[in-house]
Amino acid sequence: MPDYHLHTLPNSIRIIHKQVSHTKIAHSGFILDIGSRDENQDQQGLAHFWEHMAFKGTKKRKSFHIINRLETVGGELNAYTTKEKLCFYASVLDKHFEKAFELLTDITFNSTFPSKEIEKERGVILEEMSMYLDAPEDAIVDDFDEVVFQNHSLGNNILGTRESVSGFSKKDFLKFIADNLSTDHLVFCSVSNLPFEKVVKLAQKYLGNIPTITKERARQPFSAYKANIISVEKPIVQAHCVIGCPAYALADIKRIPFFMLVNILGGPGMNSRLNLSVREKHGLVYTIDANYATYIDTGLFGIYFGTEKKQLKRTTDLVLKELKKLREKPLGTLQLHTAKEQLMGQLAMAEESNIGLMMMLGKSILDMDKVDTLNEIFDQIRQIDAKQLQDIANEVLFEDNLSFLNYIPA
Repeated sequence: MPDYHLHTLPNSIRIIHKQVSHTKIAHSGFILDIGSRDENQDQQGLAHFWEHMAFKGTKKRKSFHIINRLETVGGELNAYTTKEKLCFYASVLDKHFEKAFELLTDITFNSTFPSKEIEKERGVILEEMSMYLDAPEDAIVDDFDEVVFQNHSLGNNILGTRESVSGFSKKDFLKFIADNLSTDHLVFCSVSNLPFEKVVKLAQKYLGNIPTITKERARQPFSAYKANIISVEKPIVQAHCVIGCPAYALADIKRIPFFMLVNILGGPGMNSRLNLSVREKHGLVYTIDANYATYIDTGLFGIYFGTEKKQLKRTTDLVLKELKKLREKPLGTLQLHTAKEQLMGQLAMAEESNIGLMMMLGKSILDMDKVDTLNEIFDQIRQIDAKQLQDIANEVLFEDNLSFLNYIPA
C-alpha cells in the first residue's frame, strides 16, 4: 500500500503528495524531466540558464516581486538543474502553501526571459563558472564526466561553456522549452500536513488551464565507453584525483546492490574502507569518498580524493588495493550484516528530510512511474548476499575498466 497520494490532471500533469502530520512547513515544487543531457552542442548550459531566468520575470511579475513573494513571509524559493532534471521548489509555513503553489506555477510556465535580465544573469553564470574553476575538488568531478561520457551530452558541464553561455538570447530559451517541455513529463510534488484533497483542489485551480503538451523526445543513449587516463597540470597546491567508470542504470536490478557496495567502499560513514585505509591508517588525505549517480540508461561511479603531489601514486595504489579486495574476497557474515544495517539506517535518516523526500517522490514518479516505500527498499537490501556483491565488483570495478583524471600541481 503506497504511503503517498497521486492524481493526474486532464492535461497529464501529475500531482504527488505525502501528508506528514507533525510538520508546519510545506515543501513543494515542479520537477521537469529536462536536463543538460537534452541540450544540443550549441545549447550547452541552456537548461541551467533557464533555471536562473525563471526568477527574472514572468507575464505578471518582475524579478523583485518574485524574490520577495515568499521571503517576506519567511519562506524560501529555489531551483536546481541536473543532467536529467530541472526543479523549481519552495518551502513555506503551511498557511502560505497556496501562495507558494501559485508562484511556482508562474515561474515554471510563464517566464518571459527579458533581454536585460538575460544580460545581467549571463554575468552571474560566468562568475559561477569562475567560482568552480577556483575549487578544484568541484571542477575535477565535473571534468570527469567528460572523461567517461566522451562525445555524449552526459559528459557536458551543466553550467555550459563560456562561449555557449555568452551567446544565448531569448529565442534560444523559447525554442529549448518548446522542444522539451511536455505536461506528461513534469510532476508537482509536495510534502506537508495538508490533506491531499486541498492539494488537488489548488492544482486544478492553478494548473487546470495549462494546455496538454506532448513531445516525442528520444534521449540519445550512452554506450561507447573507453577507459582513459588523463593528467592535467593546474596552478594548485594539492593533487586531486577521480577514478571511476560507467555503472548500472536507474532501473537495473543490480542498482541497489551496487549502491551498497559503493557505500561500503567510500560512503559517508567514517568506517568506509577507503577512509579507514587511506586517511585513518596512512594519513594521506583529508577527504576520500565514493559516489554512484544513476541515469535512465546508465550510471556513473567515481572515487574522489586530494593529496600531496608526491603521495598521488601511493594513494592511488591504496585505492586500487581496496577495489581488488572487493573483487577477490567476499564479505563475511558479520561484515555483510553490518553493511546492510548501516545502509538502511542512512536511508531512513535521509527520509527524515521532508524537502529531500518531496524531491524523491517527484523524481521517482517521473523515472519509474512509482515510488518504492522504505520497507520495500529494505527488503531488497536484506536479500543481497556476499556472492552477488563480489560478482558485481568483478563486473564493474576491475582495473582495466577504470578511467583516471588527475589534477597535478604545476
